Amino acid sequence: MSLTPHDTAPHDTAPHDTAPHDSAATTVALAEWRRWRAARAQALTAPWGPLSVTGTHWLDDYPDGLLPDIPGRWRPAGEHVSLTRGAGLLVRGRPYAGEALLAADAGPAERAQVAHRRRRLTLLEREGAWAVRVHDPDAPARRAFPGLEVSPWEARWAVGGRFVPYEAGRTVRVPHADGRERGLALGGELRFCVQGSAYALRVGVQQDGGLGAIFADATSGAGSHRFRFLFTPAPAPDGTVPVDFNRAVLPPRALGTHFLCPFPPPGNTLALAVAAGERRLVGEGEEGPGGS
Repeated sequence: MSLTPHDTAPHDTAPHDTAPHDSAATTVALAEWRRWRAARAQALTAPWGPLSVTGTHWLDDYPDGLLPDIPGRWRPAGEHVSLTRGAGLLVRGRPYAGEALLAADAGPAERAQVAHRRRRLTLLEREGAWAVRVHDPDAPARRAFPGLEVSPWEARWAVGGRFVPYEAGRTVRVPHADGRERGLALGGELRFCVQGSAYALRVGVQQDGGLGAIFADATSGAGSHRFRFLFTPAPAPDGTVPVDFNRAVLPPRALGTHFLCPFPPPGNTLALAVAAGERRLVGEGEEGPGGS
């Protein structure tokens, strides 16, 4: 999907871009951002995307293995989940029979191991606890999605940064939006300057080598959701890496109450008003869905 010069991505609400168009680099960067926004909007509204989630059910809360409106009995079995009596389910694309031992799902929800009619049932594991997440293309949140408030692209929010890794990885305990505390793996600091001032974010290292930060800023809860995510490409061998707040995104928790999203770790609240990227849902109050 591509956009014409004055379009924003579907379901985005933003004024016309105000960035200057007098350099080839700026024109290229703006075009790339528009393509990225179109892909982001498509992913959000996909049939089994984040807006389709209607529940996350922790198996420990259901000792009999019976989950709300989901066939079968689901029980933890060490590094797997045991699924029995699952009439009406498809497991790995085939009609279910007998018992299945299932590992955690990897990849997008449309490729989940278990399906029930149009729904996809994905398995999550967090610190030894198992959950089943339900993705339903007919979810009310998907039908009623109001769109996102997105700031126009500005060159001042795309800066150079440097990744400074820790000598050894660290894990900090942080509260999550579902009310539980879990470990968050951190690999180092992402250092950068905006408008002549130096800042740093504690970041994790993704499977592809890119960096991920959970951050708040001076607009959080006052024009933007209470926290956001920022991802970068993998750093170069010398540690340099582009930092583009035009690509700051809302956490899944901003889209619905069934997500676990970690809150920013200590040190990741910037004394800076980041008026860039995705800000909040159209019409969202200061606290957002469910107050988280």
